Amino acid sequence: MPLGTLDRSPPPFFRQGPSALTRVVFFASLAICLMALDTRTGLTAPLRTALAAALHPVQQLMLAPVLAMAGGRDYLGGITQARESAESARAQLARQGERALQVEQLLRENERLRGLLELRSRVNVVSHAAQVIYDAADPYTRKIVIDRGSSHGLRQGAPVINEVGVLGQVTRLYPLTAEVTLLTDRDSALPVLLPRKAIRSIAMGEPRRGALELRFVAANADVQVGDVVETSGLDGVYPGGYPVGTVRQVDRRTQSDFAQIELTPAAPPDGVRHVLVLDPLAPLLPAAPAASAPASGASGSARRPVPRGKTP
Repeated sequence: MPLGTLDRSPPPFFRQGPSALTRVVFFASLAICLMALDTRTGLTAPLRTALAAALHPVQQLMLAPVLAMAGGRDYLGGITQARESAESARAQLARQGERALQVEQLLRENERLRGLLELRSRVNVVSHAAQVIYDAADPYTRKIVIDRGSSHGLRQGAPVINEVGVLGQVTRLYPLTAEVTLLTDRDSALPVLLPRKAIRSIAMGEPRRGALELRFVAANADVQVGDVVETSGLDGVYPGGYPVGTVRQVDRRTQSDFAQIELTPAAPPDGVRHVLVLDPLAPLLPAAPAASAPASGASGSARRPVPRGKTP
């Protein structure tokens, strides 16, 4: 091969262009010029906008896994938070329900106590406020036990009332407690009055029906369903005029001279917590006149028997 035909240029690997310093100076000057033009004229703003719009789908595609993971984490955290909120709401609702029941019970108790206080201002005898502790253990009687006794000034046979009517009578007295026999007990008997027709009778307890029965009322007596029955005040125990019950059934049997009359107690014994214990009326009533002595013994100069063997 002739020597004139040989390519004497260096291979590409060994070719050298501008020096590194020249390149640094060139690109630095270009960057400064572009920054100056961008600051002065905003030349690169459309280019930047177009580039951002073109790269936005790529950015969203690259961010999709990250957003999916963040959304799943938020979803699971939201479920946990919703469960905790639901449990907290249920607990708060239970507390509010319990508080509402307590408030309702306190309102009823306050109402009863207000009634007792109003009733206390109407009575003319000494009264003692008491609270029911429990029912008597005997299942065949209707008795309750209160937290006041002889050490608190209670007396045997004292009547027991509440804000709506008569409940019963103290039948057993202890130093710190007392047993009250309710009107519906089988051994209970109370003189009563029907004020509409001024009919007097005796109210006896009927524990099986939880009611009272009027005894010894004539079959032709004018007694109607709904008539109010009150204490007569003739027994020396109960003050007169306190509600005992309401007539709910009248049975006039032709073969009997007396009607069978059933009463609904004015003060149901179930659920009673606060009562008033009144002193019996007997000590407050005037004493009965003493029987007159025989004329022969009325004089203070009555002769004494003379001992045998002596002359007067």
